[in-house]
Amino acid sequence: MNNSKEEGQVSLKEAISIGIGGMVGGGIFAVLGLATDLAKGGTPVAFLIAGTIALLTAYSYAKLSITYPDKGGTVKFINVGYGINIFSGGINNLLWVSYIIMLSLYASAFGSYAPNLYQITDTTSIDVHIYSSLIIIIATLINYFSIKLVSRIESIAVFIKLIILLGFVGIGIYGLSDSTHLSQLNLSQWESPINLVVAGMMIFVAYEGFELIANTAPDISNPKKNIPKAYFYSVIFVIILYVIIAIITVGSLDFSQIATAKDYVLAEAAKPMLGQMGFTVITIAALISTFSAINASLYGGSRVSYELAEDDELPTQLTCQLWNQPVGLMITTVGTLILVNTLELESISTAGSVGFLIIFAAVNFVGFKLHKEIKGNKVIALVGFLSCFIALLILIVKQFSANRMNVIIALGIVVFCFLMEFIYRKHGIHTVKKNKD
Repeated sequence: MNNSKEEGQVSLKEAISIGIGGMVGGGIFAVLGLATDLAKGGTPVAFLIAGTIALLTAYSYAKLSITYPDKGGTVKFINVGYGINIFSGGINNLLWVSYIIMLSLYASAFGSYAPNLYQITDTTSIDVHIYSSLIIIIATLINYFSIKLVSRIESIAVFIKLIILLGFVGIGIYGLSDSTHLSQLNLSQWESPINLVVAGMMIFVAYEGFELIANTAPDISNPKKNIPKAYFYSVIFVIILYVIIAIITVGSLDFSQIATAKDYVLAEAAKPMLGQMGFTVITIAALISTFSAINASLYGGSRVSYELAEDDELPTQLTCQLWNQPVGLMITTVGTLILVNTLELESISTAGSVGFLIIFAAVNFVGFKLHKEIKGNKVIALVGFLSCFIALLILIVKQFSANRMNVIIALGIVVFCFLMEFIYRKHGIHTVKKNKD
């Protein structure tokens, strides 16, 4: 599957757009209400905590991307750092599954916003499942029809959603001066520091998209200069954007209103400033954002499965084509449809955050381990690793006491990824290699 860029190199501006587009996908629309529910007035701090860990991890990604530029991105870094074995295979399998989890999150967000424009049935919960499933199927058909169309949709969508969100920020900041809910941002309204960390980790999935820059690293012009800038500029921009959006939301709506509209809270936050029109505009922005994120992530997920099969970490049958696309695309679609129709939003978010915290901890450790080869600062990489690891432990422990099933589902997915790799290596690759020898 050769998708090399023939028309030229990726500029710094384009690389930053890829990072921002990857992060400002469906995540903020899906998890804002969840974060507010957990952190209350401290929601902006929760986003800042999650963003700080993302920024530390971006350092390791930048250094590794310069030294090991590869369209496999994260898969390449894991294999270079740990070799091709059960551990690296399990982590890379988790990356593919985490793409499926993120797709479920985006589809769930699409399904939650869409009924506000048009109800198909009399039951909102049924509408959510119908819309979530339909958008996955439509995006899959687009992926099968034209990869070029996927790229075109993503480029247009990034522009539209950023214009709308920046407009929301501008009007929202102005509208805060007249808000009666500003007191909700007071320190007395914050949850405990541990709960702020838990909230930050629950919504960590809203930042994971910066890792897409790694996949374009071989094509980025002036890589030593532009790759670090692409990572840091995009992550810092999104941190600022998310924190301001969180401030506007908490400062504009009563906590009871946020709880009622948890699944589409960003649209609800536009009402006090712009009325029903604002609600509708943000709803449209959410639908465009989540649709484009689903489109891009379906392609990304199928690419990960193809790369893993090429590296003999998954069955080589995954390199086969089905209707001119890797068979992994259809598997990704089916997996997404199953998750989005069986799991609650909080369970999906927990599983996604656990998955990416494990993956990013592993990448940070590679940055620490290979600091001499990549000319990196081992202290920053180690702090990134420890931040991911400690945050992961806090999330698991606190969620286990609050919602045990979320943790069981998340850890069950992790165990499944490593178990599948173990079974495949013991009964697949090793046997083949013996026969070849």
